[in-house]
Amino acid sequence: TDNATALKNDLLIYYNKARQAAITNEILEIVSGAEALKNS
Repeated sequence: TDNATALKNDLLIYYNKARQAAITNEILEIVSGAEALKNS
């Protein structure tokens, strides 16, 4: 049905945003660690 398709699409967008936020946080941690090592 249309409602099921809309719900699936909404959940997929939510999942992708959460996944991207987790990836961004991981990258920030890696960069911060590299900067800390570079400055020590």
